[in-house]
Amino acid sequence: MTHRLKPNGRRVVPLLIFALLALVPAATAIGADAFVLSLVTRIMIFGLAAMALDLLLGYGAMISFGHAAYVGIGAYSVGILSSSGIDDVFVQIAVAFAASGLFALVTGAISLRTKGAYFIMITLAFGQMLFFLASSLAAFGGDDGMTLPSRSLVFGAPILKNTVVLYYAAFICLLGFYALCRAIVASRFGRVLRGIRENLVRMEAIGFAPYPYKLAAYVIAGMIASVAGVLLANQAEFVSPAYAGWQRSAELIFMVVLGGVGSLHGAIIGAALFVLLAEYLSRLTEYWPMIFGPLLILVVIFARGGIAGLLKAWR
Repeated sequence: MTHRLKPNGRRVVPLLIFALLALVPAATAIGADAFVLSLVTRIMIFGLAAMALDLLLGYGAMISFGHAAYVGIGAYSVGILSSSGIDDVFVQIAVAFAASGLFALVTGAISLRTKGAYFIMITLAFGQMLFFLASSLAAFGGDDGMTLPSRSLVFGAPILKNTVVLYYAAFICLLGFYALCRAIVASRFGRVLRGIRENLVRMEAIGFAPYPYKLAAYVIAGMIASVAGVLLANQAEFVSPAYAGWQRSAELIFMVVLGGVGSLHGAIIGAALFVLLAEYLSRLTEYWPMIFGPLLILVVIFARGGIAGLLKAWR
């Protein structure tokens, strides 16, 4: 009986998260501040990017400090195509997938030849390379970024202009990619990836080559993060090189650590806490990171496994 209850317990928190997210538009419809809808849309977008990073960090033990580069690729896919008159969101997502997949394949093939601090630094270098490339695109705003002429179209219809429709588009993407990541983690591929994380030498001894598995995970995570970039560009109606900067990569790592490394729904919780705390603290002082930093340190020291770890211990 106990064995049957454990898997159900693991499903309770994700089900509760997605149920609450699905009901947010209803809350705004009956009188809640409309700003809440925009804020939670942003939470889901960053939750998607953090979840993609957790696939690397939590299951593959790959600490990427350049993961925001893929968010930037997704955002600039929208901006560059929109300026050329290509407004269909599915075309933009396809281009974002192709561009981020190619970038991840090339940079991952190089980065994964290194380990530890060297891997962190080379991913940071590739991320900053993309950041400076975006900053140099004078035709698309350069350092100042660019304002989109309009939000993307869905089969020619401007339905994403409606904030509720955009909200549910972000919700569907988050739910769909969460299910995909869960399937990947539970698959043979995911088990091998976790085995490599736990004991690289043993996995090599039984006949598994770590490199192709880690590279495949690296590419998948980059492509998922690019969708977050497409959504972020539409939500903000603005594209900026800052989307690909190292600060944004650091924020994504904070989200994963805060929510719980190795927990996909923990990444969503971490994104929610980060965005909400940043929103609240930034209203108190412009030096809010000095307050947030110690809070993160306390979580790391006293809540091993992040918020998801605390919830698991409480269950």
